[in-house]
Amino acid sequence: MIADPLYIVVTVICLLASRGAGFMLQKRFSEFSQSPVAYTGKQVAERMLHENGIDDVEVISVAGQLTDHYNPATKTVNLSEPVCHQQNVAAAAVAAHECGHAVQHAKAYAPLTFRSAIVPVVNISSKFMQWVLLAGVVMAASGSTTVLWIGVAMFAVTTLFSIVTLPVEFDASRRALKWLDGSGVVSSAQQEQAASALKWAASTYVVAALASIGQLLVFLRYLRR
Repeated sequence: MIADPLYIVVTVICLLASRGAGFMLQKRFSEFSQSPVAYTGKQVAERMLHENGIDDVEVISVAGQLTDHYNPATKTVNLSEPVCHQQNVAAAAVAAHECGHAVQHAKAYAPLTFRSAIVPVVNISSKFMQWVLLAGVVMAASGSTTVLWIGVAMFAVTTLFSIVTLPVEFDASRRALKWLDGSGVVSSAQQEQAASALKWAASTYVVAALASIGQLLVFLRYLRR
């Protein structure tokens, strides 16, 4: 299957698109990190949470760069160290975006609720599917496709997760930009910078979803053959 021309083309395109989106994301964040604001990322997050009536979510600092995320299980907005402590547009945009997820959680936003519900299944599928797929491809050569079907089903679960992630991320950015626009944290010019930063962040999720869909279709094509 690895020698399948379509598989090779899809893999190369996905790799290039992912590298391109990641490069632009890093470039924009580096650029907008030079645009100062009056608040640190943590202060932005705490203020947005408070103004949305959320008092049971903690804002904490985590190691790494672009490791920012909201954990609905622990109700924590986890900000990478640069975002948490720096005072710039990039940090403000990321902090507000992660708080957008906290607002989604508080309001029981359906796509986030569904995504959280399938996380255990996704974790299991992600851990074992490469080995199941490998075994399935080997066994398919001798005429048995049962294991391969199981592997493809596991891959489909991870693809579903990447698709459901899209509305979750886009909505969080929408909430973040709406709050930033009325908060006075950023100027009108900086609002455009925040929107650009979040757009490129979202593009990485779009590329991941398209790549997963493309690879799933290749697996299904192989099974039909």
